[in-house]
Amino acid sequence: MQYKAVIFDMDGTILDTANDLTSSVNYAMGMCGHKHDYVRADGMRLFGSGVHTALQRALAMEAGENDPARLRRIGSAEMMTVPGIDEAEVARIEDVFRPFYLEHSRDETGPYDGIMDLLYALREKGIRTAVVSNKPDPAVKKLAADCFENLFDAAAGEQSGIRRKPAPDMVEAVLKDFGIAAEEALYIGDTEIDVQTAENTGMPCVCVSWGFRPVDFLESLGPFAIIDSPMQLLDLL
Repeated sequence: MQYKAVIFDMDGTILDTANDLTSSVNYAMGMCGHKHDYVRADGMRLFGSGVHTALQRALAMEAGENDPARLRRIGSAEMMTVPGIDEAEVARIEDVFRPFYLEHSRDETGPYDGIMDLLYALREKGIRTAVVSNKPDPAVKKLAADCFENLFDAAAGEQSGIRRKPAPDMVEAVLKDFGIAAEEALYIGDTEIDVQTAENTGMPCVCVSWGFRPVDFLESLGPFAIIDSPMQLLDLL
């Protein structure tokens, strides 16, 4: 297959955002009177399904839930709300998180080693690129512009009126704009949400080993491939 486009997730795939996401969770949770001593490894467990779900998971952890599999269920179709967690409180914390994170999203965030080289190589090959993320759309567009020298042809984040990943809507909108069929594109990510998104869109999913989920867990999801460095992606094209 000659692929014409590559669609990337953002957090844990092209950008190491874990420290800034975690510190923003701690700020918002602390300002609202909750546990606010989460560490980087906690932040990596919280994110993948958007801000609202991340804060639901943070409150669940505050209440004593530490099983990774049960935490990952939060935000899925079977657990959009969490018993014992007040959704109004989640929304209150989210209102603090969003502006704080937008202001501090570049404090410690930057591309993973090799990502810029990969993007330049894809551009040289004439392959279209986009980033599609469950993080808020303003933050996605800001980080894509600030960190990647306009190397992405499109950037889209969570916004009203379009279902977030793993629904295919966000990716399908990008592919439609590109005029490219799903089978002509690769999806690159680092979590179960990315594998599900690719499946729901009809695309092969390549997982990266350096992101927010451990490799043994990624292997259990059965992706098209797992790569250990960005430039390995070129071998799959």
